[in-house]
Amino acid sequence: MSFSDIFKSSFLENVAAVSVLDMVLALALAFGIGLFILFIYKKTCSGVMYSSSFGVTLLALTMITTLVILAVTSNVVLSLGMVGALSIVRFRTAVKEPLDLAFLFWSIAAGIVLAAGLLPLAVIGSVVIGLILLVFVNRKPHTNPYIVVVQCDGQQSEQNAMQLLRAATERCVVKSKTVQKGRIEMNMEVRLKSDDTAFINDLDGLEGVESAVLVSYNGEYMG
Repeated sequence: MSFSDIFKSSFLENVAAVSVLDMVLALALAFGIGLFILFIYKKTCSGVMYSSSFGVTLLALTMITTLVILAVTSNVVLSLGMVGALSIVRFRTAVKEPLDLAFLFWSIAAGIVLAAGLLPLAVIGSVVIGLILLVFVNRKPHTNPYIVVVQCDGQQSEQNAMQLLRAATERCVVKSKTVQKGRIEMNMEVRLKSDDTAFINDLDGLEGVESAVLVSYNGEYMG
């Protein structure tokens, strides 16, 4: 192979497969949609602590997916090879929040649709998804379940505590009860009638009640 044959290689034929204008426009739009996804993630983050690295990952993932799909759509042979190459990739990072999985899939889907040239679908679809997430994720209904932990010294104080809880809450269900000599501990799931939690103060003030604790509960963790 001579020096001139190197420049006749089919490798260099793919240089102009995607125009510079298409690349710049696609990456710029991917960056904008990625920023929008990052903004929605910040506004709807329901975890204990906001993860800035995960937010940046959403932005980068949108642009990376756009880059890959641009390459795939420009060459059919490359698309087949890309499928085989990506099939061996394994991700071991655990997703702690179910909603985080939706954001990851949203970033990937936005990058794919954008690189495919469906610009209105990518932009309008992302706006609609973002608005829906803002409306539903940020809702804080007072019907969320709570756990009440009550420690009392006898059966009479237990009955008084149960009577107060049933009157002050919309629903009260005993989850567990531990009885020791001279001490009773109960865990109850309650649904509040409103955001007012003053009934816990009244519960703690009952005669025979040693302590009363109200804990928010979402089915996965307490805090």
